[in-house]
Amino acid sequence: MEKAIFAAGCFWHVEDAFRGVKGVESAVSGYTGGHTDNPSYSEVCTGKTGHAESVLVEFDPAAVSYEDLLAVFWSMHDPTTRDRQGPDVGSQYRSAIFYLNEEQKAAAEKSREQLDSSGGLRGPIVTEISPAGTFYPAEEYHQRYYEKHGIRHC
Repeated sequence: MEKAIFAAGCFWHVEDAFRGVKGVESAVSGYTGGHTDNPSYSEVCTGKTGHAESVLVEFDPAAVSYEDLLAVFWSMHDPTTRDRQGPDVGSQYRSAIFYLNEEQKAAAEKSREQLDSSGGLRGPIVTEISPAGTFYPAEEYHQRYYEKHGIRHC
């Protein structure tokens, strides 16, 4: 198994999208990219922790490649909007890829460059590509939120 961390707005949506990918064994909502240890949801919502709502994806690389996960990531949100996805506004909703090794970094940068130069977006990609720091799982009530509440959208 391998791991990957993505941020693309509300983590409920991101988690749900990755759970639907064949080869993904788990997707956990949480926080990363900031400076506060063990942040709570209410702290992250202030925008003062530096963390992004993120999802830790555990996947079987024999069934789904990291590049395939990148394609899912790019398709699930608007990577041209800074600190915003839909009605969610703030740095905690930023578009980001938190890489866990140099291979992920190279693949993420390559995929961003390809998409950015494709001309298929309404503006330049602002997605952050940064080394992963500590990932803090979100509170239990955020995990599998869509399943628990029978909804499909944030």
